[in-house]
Amino acid sequence: MTTMRRWGGPLIAVAVWEALAHLFAGAFVLAAPSAILLYLVDNAGLMTRALGVTLTNAAAGFVLGNAAAILLAGCAIALPRSEIMIRALALVVFCLPLVATGPVLRVLFGPGTGPQITLAALAVYYTTLIPLLVGLRAVPSDWLDLVRSYGRGRMTALLRVRAMAALPYLVAGLQIAAPAAFLGAMVGEFTGAERGMGVLTIRAMRDMNVEMTWALATLATVVAVAAYLVIGWVGQAILTEEPPVILAAPAATRRKPAMAFAILVLSTAAVLALWWGGLEALNLSSFFAKRPDDLLDALAFAPDAAQTRAALIQATEETLVYLFPGYLAGLAAGAGLAMALVLAPMLANTAMPLAIALRSVPIITTAPLVVLILGRGAVGTVTLIAIMVFFPTLIACLHGLRQAPGRATDVMRSYAASPVAILRHVRIPAMLPAFFAAARINVPASILAVTVVEWLATGNGLGALMALSASLSDYDMLWSAVVLTTLLAVAGYGLVGLVERRVLSTYAPEQLA
Repeated sequence: MTTMRRWGGPLIAVAVWEALAHLFAGAFVLAAPSAILLYLVDNAGLMTRALGVTLTNAAAGFVLGNAAAILLAGCAIALPRSEIMIRALALVVFCLPLVATGPVLRVLFGPGTGPQITLAALAVYYTTLIPLLVGLRAVPSDWLDLVRSYGRGRMTALLRVRAMAALPYLVAGLQIAAPAAFLGAMVGEFTGAERGMGVLTIRAMRDMNVEMTWALATLATVVAVAAYLVIGWVGQAILTEEPPVILAAPAATRRKPAMAFAILVLSTAAVLALWWGGLEALNLSSFFAKRPDDLLDALAFAPDAAQTRAALIQATEETLVYLFPGYLAGLAAGAGLAMALVLAPMLANTAMPLAIALRSVPIITTAPLVVLILGRGAVGTVTLIAIMVFFPTLIACLHGLRQAPGRATDVMRSYAASPVAILRHVRIPAMLPAFFAAARINVPASILAVTVVEWLATGNGLGALMALSASLSDYDMLWSAVVLTTLLAVAGYGLVGLVERRVLSTYAPEQLA
């Protein structure tokens, strides 16, 4: 019976998939599982070599990106005054659209694996950094008071107390990062690599080879699911203790408006200095590597500045029309499914493999297929954005719901509270910090999704504008669109932060320390 419960759902899903593939056999959109398996068997050597290349690059990026995230999170907690700057710089780098950064990295690194590893690292460091920062604060204030009473400082509290409390959040971040690293490596291969699954994906899309496209997507999904399960197994082996009860609120600390404005100015100045200084240090030609003053001239003083601004405004409006609904739909679906899985754990055997599969299939391969099925309008675009947002939200919320203190749930059960009442009064408040961490992560992720969809499928919005500008060598427009995309992500991140502070000040005030 246990085996049937575990495998019944996935087997039913595969059977439905097979039936739908035969039903739409003439549409050249969906490949049947049997056809995919046959293709993998017939081309085992080719697929194995490509998988080995991509997996090696993804693993290297995964290690480097997560090591950077752990280092940055440690610095932010040990040196609290540096956190705003670290968050700002990390967010700006993460928000850079792959449509534009991939070709630039290829120019910088030339032939080789540099772009693949770099993009894999960039795809994962932020998704680990944000949950880790949340976890490093998930400590009762009396624990920190105890450390101080023994004359110990921030480093002791970080290594002996905060690090242990942060482990569940680190596991959540690593699980989210696993498929993202593989996707980043494949995108890097799109920029001119000679080998790898990204190269085969380009070939499959060019030849309209549906079996090959779905075989690559299936292989990527299997790898991501395996990585997710391994990380989860390691996490279960390590996380043997009950989560701490987090009830005590720290002393309220509110930044004065002048201080907040000073931090904003310093962060902006640091970004501009790194931008200009980095390009100068690398001695990159201003023909394609635009400095801040170049963009100011292109947008304000050049003869065609008005046309440039108009094109950017129109593209931004086209992007925002689909961005908000997709983002909100993904958040709602992820949090809703997490709550459903807590109330009905037997659904996990069917829902979790499908959820991981949705996130693991590279959006570059699925975007044209989804658009063919759902059309180039709102439904197809919103669906793809929601898919990108859905999985990180689901994983983060599941970890948050499971962090509900056992003693609190025991008290509720002793009063014969229903599972729904326990969910409402105990689990959801425990979930909120993780939910908002996912909401912040998903701001740039949703912008990445919409720009990729616009690039590959719809031909509208900022993604299409960047792709067209790159093909025409209009680097003023390209860099302007990159900056605008980054500013949109930063503004969205800040808006989520305002909502987060208002909600957590009531339900999880310890997270605002």
